[in-house]
Amino acid sequence: MGERTKFEAGFKAPNDGWYMEAGEDSFHMGISHPKKISLKKGQHFPKNSNHNRVWVKMPKV
Repeated sequence: MGERTKFEAGFKAPNDGWYMEAGEDSFHMGISHPKKISLKKGQHFPKNSNHNRVWVKMPKV
C-alpha cells in the first residue's frame, strides 16, 4: 500500500516538506494563487480556502 498523496485539514504531515492547495479547478484551470505551506513530519495541515480543496506535496525542484 502506498503513501497518501492528498491530505485534508487536520491530517498529520507524513514527511517534512512543502505542500500546496489543489482542488476542483486545479486540473483544468489551475488555482490562481494556491496557499503554500512548509510542515514538519507530524504537524497538522491547516484549513483550506474552501471545502473542495486538499493539500498535496510539492515536487522537489
